[in-house]
Amino acid sequence: MKLALIGFGQAGGKIVDEFLAYDDAIDGGFVEAAVAVNSATTDLKGLENVARKDRVLVGQARVKGHGVGADNELGAQVTEADIDEIQGAIDRIPVHEIDAFLVVAGMGGGTGSGGAPVLAKHLKRIYTQPVYGLGILPATDEGGIYTLNAARSFQTFVREVDNLLVFDNDVWRSAGESVADGYGRINREIVERFGLLFAAGEVQAGDHVAESVVDSSEIINTLCDGVSTIGYAREGVETNDGLLSTLRDTEEFDEGAATNRMTSLVRKAALGRLTLPCDVSSANRGLVVATGPPEHLNRKGVERGRQWLEDETGSMEIRGGDHPRPGREEVGAIVLLSGVTDVPRVDQLQQVAIEAQETTEAVQANAEEEFTSLMDTGGEIDALF
Repeated sequence: MKLALIGFGQAGGKIVDEFLAYDDAIDGGFVEAAVAVNSATTDLKGLENVARKDRVLVGQARVKGHGVGADNELGAQVTEADIDEIQGAIDRIPVHEIDAFLVVAGMGGGTGSGGAPVLAKHLKRIYTQPVYGLGILPATDEGGIYTLNAARSFQTFVREVDNLLVFDNDVWRSAGESVADGYGRINREIVERFGLLFAAGEVQAGDHVAESVVDSSEIINTLCDGVSTIGYAREGVETNDGLLSTLRDTEEFDEGAATNRMTSLVRKAALGRLTLPCDVSSANRGLVVATGPPEHLNRKGVERGRQWLEDETGSMEIRGGDHPRPGREEVGAIVLLSGVTDVPRVDQLQQVAIEAQETTEAVQANAEEEFTSLMDTGGEIDALF
């Protein structure tokens, strides 16, 4: 699947930077173009793989390149004001060669959480390609302002994109891990999971062709409206240095074991640590992708895994295929669950947003009462004189 990646804010820019490195490392071919947008000059300068001409500084007139200070309303405002600057970078993308846009942003900060939904709305108005979001939720221990920003941004972002893929930092932070080490590892986890999904079906010259190809249309048809999450499980295997035909013609290849392994991996991917934990049965659509050395992949295993997921979700919209990766020493299963509705973290964010709105209204009402009381008192004092 050919993507135009747009990293918004500090987290979004770093993840897109990581996507470029990963795509190059696996020769994935899924990144057609990459743009980074930020209101902080230092964040843009810290990127290693996004070309300098594709780094866009917004809000210079208001924040002078120093960022918006976790103010996502200001992030939205400077994005609206400088949308033409961003469009100038997008105009250099060969849009006719991409399958979709992917806007990547951390939802707890200011620039990304405020600006990403604004850009998504702009892209959907102009282009016919799908516009997807990849939103990174902050860990709950990062502070109240970041949780509140995420609650506000989530509601807007999911409304403006064709589908919002979500990664919850709260699930992936390890105890005792430094912030720098933690985010570096998490970014690699994000990129591997989503990168493998998008790389499936992008066949380069000389690549091994899948038995059941997962092309861009399969992914697009799975990513329906709403929220999506990804699971990934893998297991080490012994490879045969690419001697596929020799292995398949000998008793060394145990098709039953390969089938059982893949079925087990699909279950682990769906029921294990998802990028956004949810009740699997609430998914509206799904996609199963088997990855690994072609000699260890078989259609029966993918089909059984797909059938299991169909039974778990009760949905007829479950697709499946394989993504051969010759020379790898592990077999894996990617499970994409789309249109999920039973998501505890989302329920929590919605409650935070409701409480914040109620608090704001109460504060405003109290302020108005105090002002009115003050004015009445002032009138009584004037009457005495």
